[in-house]
Amino acid sequence: QVQLVESGGGLVQPGGSLRLSCAASGFNLDNYVIGWFRQVPGKAREGILCINEYFDTTYYDDSIKGRFTLSRDNAENTVYLQLNTLKPEDTAFYTCAAAWGRQCREFDHEYNYWGQGTQVTVSS
Repeated sequence: QVQLVESGGGLVQPGGSLRLSCAASGFNLDNYVIGWFRQVPGKAREGILCINEYFDTTYYDDSIKGRFTLSRDNAENTVYLQLNTLKPEDTAFYTCAAAWGRQCREFDHEYNYWGQGTQVTVSS
């Protein structure tokens, strides 16, 4: 069964950090790009960044540059999203997705597999 499973969300104070994991099962992430999306109530889901097989990261949201970083461990079939210097406006439901190929892409309709998502809440 093809699955992506996120973990690592939670409640954190402003300025804090979290690491989200996106673990794949049932398929090999090697040939996929992994994108992360976030959504807040009342707004559309937005792609924020993506990592390809060459470990290159593409950012789609300038507000996260310098604070969010992606890494991938192909041996563990997992991608990690490190969230640093978190702000209240980063509060959202975060979801990872996988798309076949080498080119990162921004929009959700371009992705094949989706995780269940995890909530990140930044509040004092």
